[in-house]
Amino acid sequence: MFDSIKGRLLYRLMRMSCGVSFMLYGYDAGVLGGVQTTKPFLDAMGHPTGAYVIPMIASSYTLAACVCSLFVSIVGMPLGRRNIILLGNLCVIIGASLQASAWSVPQIIVGRIVCGFGIGFISCTVPMYLSEMSITPGERGPEVAFTCALLITGIPIAYWMDFGFTRLNTQISWRFPIGFQGFFALISGSVMLFLPDTPRWYYAKGRESDGDGVLIKLHDKALDHPDVQYMKQEIMASLKLESEEENKFNILSLFWDNTDLKAGRRIRIAFLVLSIQQMMGINLSVYYSTVIFKNVGLSDFLSQLLAAIMNTMFAIGTYPLPPTIEKFGRRRIMFWSAFVCSLFMTVFVALIGIPNPSLSTQWAAAIVICVWNMVFGYGWIGVPWLYGPEIAPLKHRHIGGAAGAFGEWLFSFITVFAGGIALEKVGWKIWIWMLLSNWIAMPFVWFMCPETTGKTLEEIDILFAKESVRDGILAGQLMRDRSEVEKADNVKIEEV
Repeated sequence: MFDSIKGRLLYRLMRMSCGVSFMLYGYDAGVLGGVQTTKPFLDAMGHPTGAYVIPMIASSYTLAACVCSLFVSIVGMPLGRRNIILLGNLCVIIGASLQASAWSVPQIIVGRIVCGFGIGFISCTVPMYLSEMSITPGERGPEVAFTCALLITGIPIAYWMDFGFTRLNTQISWRFPIGFQGFFALISGSVMLFLPDTPRWYYAKGRESDGDGVLIKLHDKALDHPDVQYMKQEIMASLKLESEEENKFNILSLFWDNTDLKAGRRIRIAFLVLSIQQMMGINLSVYYSTVIFKNVGLSDFLSQLLAAIMNTMFAIGTYPLPPTIEKFGRRRIMFWSAFVCSLFMTVFVALIGIPNPSLSTQWAAAIVICVWNMVFGYGWIGVPWLYGPEIAPLKHRHIGGAAGAFGEWLFSFITVFAGGIALEKVGWKIWIWMLLSNWIAMPFVWFMCPETTGKTLEEIDILFAKESVRDGILAGQLMRDRSEVEKADNVKIEEV
């Protein structure tokens, strides 16, 4: 099916499918926030009472995605990266149809749950797919960062669409924006049908000829070319090392890891980096943008308008990352952006906590939270989504991707469900939790996240390996380098 797709065309189609999938993820996260308080939506839902109902509708999809992440840790390796993404898009098409046709709270919750499973499949797998399809260390970071920028772009698209359609004051005002999710899934899934799975997955499954075929297409070079052979040998050496008895992963190593390759520690970091990302407050900001501005004291119209503007600024903040991620490095970007976010969040909490706010303090708080979103978009979207999959060992990368997504969705659910209730019950005080999480992010990055910039996925094994094992890996790598040099020299002699 994909025999004629190779080289740059393969990369463009891969970027398109994964980018649209992640844009769908962002759109899905934002689309309900702009319509959930409108009269046509509440009419269709029967004007539900109780502080928990709307937060439950909003957060049901995050809970489903959380459960789905655990499921991917089991089926991720048997099904493969490509099939998981296709399954995710199919779930979104079904879930979007159920939501757009809903006339009751139970039906829209079921639709949100089905969509949540789809987004769970996608969020676990897209960064892993892009990372494993990279052939040079320098392209992995920008590719995933650009895809994550599209993720955040989906959020303002949703809010601006909501802002436009909710002027209609009819049932189509919320049904069309919610049903539009299926359009993204249809495009992404259709393109993915023409793409292969990753060479690393094929080699890990023992399908060597399929892995060779994908490497040939990615490099657009013959199998015996030194670049292709070097990458294949590096992957195979990594698989051999992971297969050794002392390096095999078990569930206990998540809590106390004595293995040579530290697989448990790496999966634990993948979980924590995205958990902290959510605790910093971004999903509370995205899901309840209009509510936040209403609580600050602004009108309904201004709240909707500022919600769309804030999420646009959030998206704009993600676009400087792809050209700078390799220059500044993952660790430095996360650390310094967390520092700046902490400062802005401190100011925001101080402004909204004033007993008798004035018009100037209301607008100052609105501006500060908008700038916070932009800084957060730069440092804490693309890098965490990239960091987890790239530090996980090859045979357990599906577990690393699932662990990261599980942390993302677990704390997203807590934030969206509990946070929605808290905004109504305790108001501004809920932001103190977010403030503390912003400050905690810095020591976590400093002590737990080594720099991975400029290294192949196989070289990252060396970063985490015990010193005794590290020397052996480096020695084997040196022998492969010498072998490739000798082969290249022999080819030149034969040509002469």
